[in-house]
Amino acid sequence: MPQFLNSSDADFEARFADILSMKREDSPEVDDVVAGIISDVRARGDAAVLELTAKFDRLDLTAEELRFSQAEMDAECAKVSDKDRAALELAAGRIRAYHARQMPEDAMWTDESGADLGWRWTPVSAAGLYVPGGIATYPSSVLMNAIPAKVAGVGRLAITVPTPDGVVNPLVLLAARIAGVDEVYRIGGAQAVAALAYGTESIAPVDKITGPGNAFVAAAKRRVFGKVGIDMIAGPSEILVIADADNNPDWLALDLMSQAEHDESAQSILITTDEAFGREVAAAVDKRLETLARAPIAGASWRDFGAVITVRDLGEAAELSNRMAPEHLELCVADPETLSDKCVHAGAIFLGQYTPEAIGDYVGGPNHVLPTARSARFSSGLSVMDFIKRTTLSRMTPTALAAIGPAAETLAISESLEAHGLSVRARLDALNE
Repeated sequence: MPQFLNSSDADFEARFADILSMKREDSPEVDDVVAGIISDVRARGDAAVLELTAKFDRLDLTAEELRFSQAEMDAECAKVSDKDRAALELAAGRIRAYHARQMPEDAMWTDESGADLGWRWTPVSAAGLYVPGGIATYPSSVLMNAIPAKVAGVGRLAITVPTPDGVVNPLVLLAARIAGVDEVYRIGGAQAVAALAYGTESIAPVDKITGPGNAFVAAAKRRVFGKVGIDMIAGPSEILVIADADNNPDWLALDLMSQAEHDESAQSILITTDEAFGREVAAAVDKRLETLARAPIAGASWRDFGAVITVRDLGEAAELSNRMAPEHLELCVADPETLSDKCVHAGAIFLGQYTPEAIGDYVGGPNHVLPTARSARFSSGLSVMDFIKRTTLSRMTPTALAAIGPAAETLAISESLEAHGLSVRARLDALNE
C-alpha cells in the first residue's frame, strides 16, 4: 500500500521531506565493481568484453561476432510484422520532425567596435548509444537516442544492446535501421560503456555516450565522463500525476502503473485536491495489480515508493511538484495550460487527461530520455543539443583592436599574466607605427 499524505496534517512537511529524500538508486558498492570492469576493458580490450559478456549475459562470442552483420540485421528485421514496422516508422517520423525544430542557427555580426563575432554549431563526430536489455528491451530507446543524433548530423552512430542468452529483439534492430544507426553491438553493461569510451580492437571509441541503463551502466557513464561526453546519469523512472476529481480513476491508475512496471525502484505519485478521489485511484491500482503481467514489479514499486497526496488547491500542487522536479508530470485538470506555467521543474509535461505519459514514450515526438531524481531542477531531456557543440568565432579589425585592446592589456596586467598583455600590446604598437 502506498503512503497517504494530506498537506493539512501537522506532520505533512516531515513526511513529504522523507519522500523527497528516498534513496531509490542502487547500492554504491556497484561503483567498485564498475571501476574494475572499466580498468579491465581498457587493459585487455576485446578479450575483456568477451569474457564479461559470457559471464553476465551467458553469451559466448568471438571478436568477429560482437557486431551484428548486415545479413543478421536483414534476417532479424524481416521477422517484424507489417503492423509493428508501421508503428516504428510512424514514431520515427514524429520524433524526427520534432527534433528537427530544435536545431539552432549559426550567427555572425559586427559589433559597435567593428569586431566580427559569432558562433557556429557542429556535430560530434561519433556517438555511442546505449539501449537497455535484460528485463525488457526498448526499440523506442533506439529511436529516441539515434534520431536526434542523426538530425544533429553525427557522422557515426554505434549502439550497444545486451542480448542475454543470445535472445535478440528484431524490433530493436529494425529501429536501428530506421534511425540510421551505423553499427550495432550485442553487448551491454559497464563493459559496453567502457568499450565505447576507450575503444577496443573491434569497437572504435566515440565522443559522446547517451542512453539509459541499470545501476552499472549509470556508474560506468559517471566514470568515463571527461574522456567522453554523456547525456545524464539516469536513475529509476518516476511519474507525478496532478489531478482533480473530474477524471477516470482507472485511467490514472494505469498511468501510475505505466512507470511502476519499469522497475521495483520506480516511483509513482498522485497529487489531488480530493482525498476521496485519491483513494478511488489507489483502489483502481489495486484492482489492476490483480491482472498486470508485471504486477510483481509494479506492486513492489507502488508499495515501497508510491504516494497519494491531498492538497488544498492546485497552486499548492504546483509548489510540491516543483520541489519534486519529476521526470514525467501529467496535469489531468480542467486548465492544464495555466497549471503548467506554474510547474517550472519537470522533465516532460503531459497536458490534459487525453495525454498519457505512454504517448511520450513512443509516438508523441519529444524525447523520452529525461532527467530523474530531481535533476529536472537543473537539466533537460535528450535533444539534438546533446549531439552538437558551439564554437565561438571572433575577428578583430585594426579599428576594433585599437578600441578594446587596451582594456584587455589592463586586465592581463591585473592578473599578472605578462605574455597575455604583451600579445595585445605588440599589435597595438604596430598600429601606431
